[in-house]
Amino acid sequence: MNIDLAISVAIFVVSLFMVIKKPFRIDIGYSALIGALVTAVLGLITLDQVITVLSIVWNATLTFVSVVIISLIFDESGVFHHLALKLMKLSHGSGVRLFIYVIIGGAFISAIFANDGTALVLTPIIISLLSRAGFREKSIIAYVMAVGFIADSASIPLLVSNLVNIIAATYFGIAFFPYMEAMIFPDLVSIAASLTFLYIIYRKDIPKKFNSEHNVEEDYIRDRTVFRLFYPVITALIILYSIGGFFSIPISFVAMPMALFMVLLSRRGKAIDYVKVVKEAPWQIIIFSLGMYIVVFAMAEHGLASMLSSVLLYFSSYPYGLNFVISGFIFAFTASIMNNLPSVLLGDIALKTGGFSGYIVLTNAIGNDIGPKFTPIGSLATLVWLYMIKRKSGIKIRTVDYMKTGLFVGIPVLTLTLLSLWVETIL
Repeated sequence: MNIDLAISVAIFVVSLFMVIKKPFRIDIGYSALIGALVTAVLGLITLDQVITVLSIVWNATLTFVSVVIISLIFDESGVFHHLALKLMKLSHGSGVRLFIYVIIGGAFISAIFANDGTALVLTPIIISLLSRAGFREKSIIAYVMAVGFIADSASIPLLVSNLVNIIAATYFGIAFFPYMEAMIFPDLVSIAASLTFLYIIYRKDIPKKFNSEHNVEEDYIRDRTVFRLFYPVITALIILYSIGGFFSIPISFVAMPMALFMVLLSRRGKAIDYVKVVKEAPWQIIIFSLGMYIVVFAMAEHGLASMLSSVLLYFSSYPYGLNFVISGFIFAFTASIMNNLPSVLLGDIALKTGGFSGYIVLTNAIGNDIGPKFTPIGSLATLVWLYMIKRKSGIKIRTVDYMKTGLFVGIPVLTLTLLSLWVETIL
């Protein structure tokens, strides 16, 4: 390892430590930005390279924030509470049926409104409804863990389903519709596998029956105009994303105007605190992304990408889909130890360095979608999610318990999902 790479890695490790531990209550974005500034001051990255990083990530980060703002506005209108309540009613008092519906509902929300939207918006609603229904703590944990896992494992089908998808796909010029066409089947496999293995690990904690009498209608709809626009907006977004892809229109050019429209609509109705929604948007993640991507780009340019590329090339000739599986697990491993946002950029650069093309480059997206479930530090959303659960419900999920579920469920789900992507290449 050369000295510049060693220094870059050291800066990254310190930056990630500061992001996780938040010394002096420094926000995650500023911790990453400090790392980027140190990288620039030490001459480990040039101005042209910084501009290159910005050109790679601007579309993804603006799209992500726009999608989250849209999801928060719909949440404030009562949409997700309504969906969760409907899932409970459709289960007719069956705990197993509710478990299935929660996972399917979470997969739907994650596909449209990104994994963070599912984990951070749906989780407190589920906790509230289950507590009112008299579920014991172990049972609540089973459903909460299911929501947290499916939020990531089902964030595969669309570019907007996960920030890493946009980075992984747009780096190689893959537009919205071709990406969706390639990833729908792996996503369905991932959902089915997640449901199966989550049920296996939590089957003893899922009640056979529960009291659904508490599920009376209540006035949870704050803005009926916004509420009624839920499905029309989803339909419009998918159509516009697809059309934009044919004309090489950046996906943020669709998401941002829709977010602005939703903010103005909520302002007009006056029932939704649109100022609060805008403030709660993940602005720190934008700063974190830019800062950490600069640090990672420096590591990649000073030899890390070449090292990773050599490993990928070594396994690239393995038959029967093993090349897809091994590549995906390499990306999943890097995501689990260095966070999926910097990991996906490193994966892109390594794949480009190795001259990879075709479906196998999408293993980077899948690995960085599911791999973060292996450890709590795999994604920022998971760290916020764990903190939110403890603050809102008093339930503490231990790291060892989280990783037990993440590995037991994540390893087979990731394997089957990667194999399904390979199967598409031979059909």
